[in-house]
Amino acid sequence: MALSSEEIERYARHLVLPEVGGPGQNKLKAARVLVIGAGGLGAPILLYLAAAGMGHIGICDHDTVSLSNLQRQVIHTTGQIGNLKTQSAADMMTAINPHVEVTQHTTRITAENALELISRYDVVADACDNFNTRFLVADACYFGEKPLVSAAVGQFDGQISTYKPYLTSPSGDPFPTYRCFIGDLPQRGMFPACEEAGILGALPGIIGSMQAMEVIKEILEIGESLAGRILMYDALLSRFFETKLSWNPGNPLNGLNPTIRDIRAENYL
Repeated sequence: MALSSEEIERYARHLVLPEVGGPGQNKLKAARVLVIGAGGLGAPILLYLAAAGMGHIGICDHDTVSLSNLQRQVIHTTGQIGNLKTQSAADMMTAINPHVEVTQHTTRITAENALELISRYDVVADACDNFNTRFLVADACYFGEKPLVSAAVGQFDGQISTYKPYLTSPSGDPFPTYRCFIGDLPQRGMFPACEEAGILGALPGIIGSMQAMEVIKEILEIGESLAGRILMYDALLSRFFETKLSWNPGNPLNGLNPTIRDIRAENYL
């Protein structure tokens, strides 16, 4: 897949990197990435993946742009208020890089459509804002054998990890699942949404940019994956913390005695 002269100039800073070069840039150009959510985390993921030359990017979001989004969702503009977030994001992405192909999935990801939707892509980035969807996406990526870069943010902190529980880790055990990290699905209302608790606008920009980096690393197969590790950021302390995430043999997905064998709506209520 030859790069055009315009693409060579556009990606010049990638092409001089030994870890990327022409072959790596062509990997990015051939890759397909699905981003769940075009909000605070999704905005920097989508912008940086488009700028990096990701060939095909899917956006899954059913919401419209509101004025209160603009404090942190930097892919949208005041002129896009009231428009679909998928369209607003696609417009900005193609303005940055006309070589990227964008598919808009203007729908919620559900137990009924998750596996089919995820099957179309190579890597999934979960940028949603609720546990029910995170569990659904993580389980679907396990059954679909797709690497998942998942993150979440609070008021002043965030965390990120990569999940590949369908593979075996260097220890000989499977890589951990999202369920190994969180356990059971939290009850609704246990963790207040940002509409209630608030969030510092720049924070999802930091964590979302890190998600874009981890997606690119997975596609290029460079560096050390975050699979089996959780990276946490405390914005008020300006500190990063890392902890190992181990496979839980009792988890219901890829544990020794799995009880979740397919995607069913009742598992995510």
